[in-house]
Amino acid sequence: MNSPDGTRQWGLFGAAGLLLRAPRSGGGAVVLMQHRAPWSHQGGTWALPGGARDSHETSAVAAVREAHEEAGIDPEAVRVRGSRVTATAPSGWTYTTVIADIAEPVATTANPESAALAWVPEEQVDARPLHPGFAAAWPLLRAEAARLALDGLGDTTDATRIAETLPRTVDLADQGFFWLHGNGSSGREARIAGASPGLGDSTDNVLYITVEQLLF
Repeated sequence: MNSPDGTRQWGLFGAAGLLLRAPRSGGGAVVLMQHRAPWSHQGGTWALPGGARDSHETSAVAAVREAHEEAGIDPEAVRVRGSRVTATAPSGWTYTTVIADIAEPVATTANPESAALAWVPEEQVDARPLHPGFAAAWPLLRAEAARLALDGLGDTTDATRIAETLPRTVDLADQGFFWLHGNGSSGREARIAGASPGLGDSTDNVLYITVEQLLF
């Protein structure tokens, strides 16, 4: 698509990419990254699997499809957690980054658009030569680690269901993304809130999350 400012974007109906996280052995998260083929736009840089949306697709459907085509990721294994529009153009074109989780860093299969694929520790993502668009968006997409004290939930159905979902990405809108895990020593403290979520006071810096957000 051509924009009034003379730039060109790929995809008549916009484009989407998948930021896929998986638990890392020993704690933390890894992110699936694509080393773009030399012949592609910004070839040689690292970014996310992604591409043009079809006319009938949502951004989430397009992003998951592209990850299947470019990295061999089984769509049934992907759990979408949120999304952000991370690029726009005067033509109305948008690029949406879809954030999702998978239970483990599965084996990948590259197609010709990928020079390589890698599961990269989250804190090491920006140490690689990134595609400029992804580099600009990464501060909005990265997840802060947070630990939820499961032993304080008691023996309830919700406690069991929450424990089964962890670790996972939680999207708290203006507060950003958090990689939430169970009992442990790393990351910011998180607690279950009985009302609307929000930050605790500045003295304890506790993250409050509702049961509904955890079970989404």
